[in-house]
Amino acid sequence: MHHPAFFDVAPRILVRDPLAELLGAAEGGLLEYRYIDAVRLAGHSCPTVAGAWLTARAALRALYPDEPAERGGIAVRMPAPASEGVTGVIAQVLTLVTGAAADNGFHGIRGRYARYGLMHFADAPDGQPIRFDRRDNGTAVAVELDLASVPPARETLALMGAAMQPDATAAQRAAFGTAWQERVRRLLLEHADDPAVVRVRLLA
Repeated sequence: MHHPAFFDVAPRILVRDPLAELLGAAEGGLLEYRYIDAVRLAGHSCPTVAGAWLTARAALRALYPDEPAERGGIAVRMPAPASEGVTGVIAQVLTLVTGAAADNGFHGIRGRYARYGLMHFADAPDGQPIRFDRRDNGTAVAVELDLASVPPARETLALMGAAMQPDATAAQRAAFGTAWQERVRRLLLEHADDPAVVRVRLLA
């Protein structure tokens, strides 16, 4: 797969998955996720996917400051229904990293390692940030993303209009794709730890 070079240097997320360790899938249960994993899951790279990636990273670092986060040990509450806007896309990326799944998740082995029912969606948009709860000690954080601090280049909209035309050339489509990914690159490489973009608040 040929992809933009910045995918390979974007922040990575290391977690420990007890189920992976039990089943012999990873030594010590350690799994390292890369941004390209989220891209493969979503089928594309955009500010929403990158923002979800940074949201997961920030939450896990806050909940587990001194060790890899436990995949499957976190419950996630989305502040809108799964069908609302980009909520479902964000939730899929969060499930990839945290293991938290809705009713379609893994049901466990002999009462352990269950992942279903750990991803919750609000019945209606409530304007709240995404909430992450560490199940073993009750620690919780809220993470909110502000993409307005990383706006697209001014020419992006015009490039999109040209690229979406039925007679768009390969060069026009490539120009739009390059401009689109430049915003993603800035978000991941220049603002991953920017508190104006990724806001984390300890709840408990």
